[in-house]
Amino acid sequence: MTQNQALNFDITRIMDFLPHRYPFLLVDRVVECVVNDYIRSYKNITMNEPFFQGHFPGMPIMPGVLIMEALAQSGALVIAPGLEDLDHKIFLFTGMDKVRFRRRVVPGDRLEMECRLTRQKMMLYKMEARALVNGEVAAEAEMTAALMDKKEM
Repeated sequence: MTQNQALNFDITRIMDFLPHRYPFLLVDRVVECVVNDYIRSYKNITMNEPFFQGHFPGMPIMPGVLIMEALAQSGALVIAPGLEDLDHKIFLFTGMDKVRFRRRVVPGDRLEMECRLTRQKMMLYKMEARALVNGEVAAEAEMTAALMDKKEM
């Protein structure tokens, strides 16, 4: 992999980088990623999602906290491909600022996610993130995460 090379990943490659599994893996495909810079990814939202059973019966809406989690997972994928020894590390979502929800996300939508790394200090990362549906902003936030050694947990 060369510096600034744009990458894309299918679900099996995503699973190489993220420890999440069904029903908590919330990224289906990476369309474009420049490691340590930005990512564009998506999640197809289907009626089969387990959270729609209770959120809300008869009016399914993707919970905002899961939209934020999907963005956090996408954000981890900005960094993970550039790391060595990933088996012994884990990303922990540490904060959200300036969170805004702009539209509902419902079954049939494709949740498109964009994250840009804005700052890194040691193993702490800050990103600007937004989720879109049909080009319309559904949610946006500034997010922070930490990369930890699993042994230290």
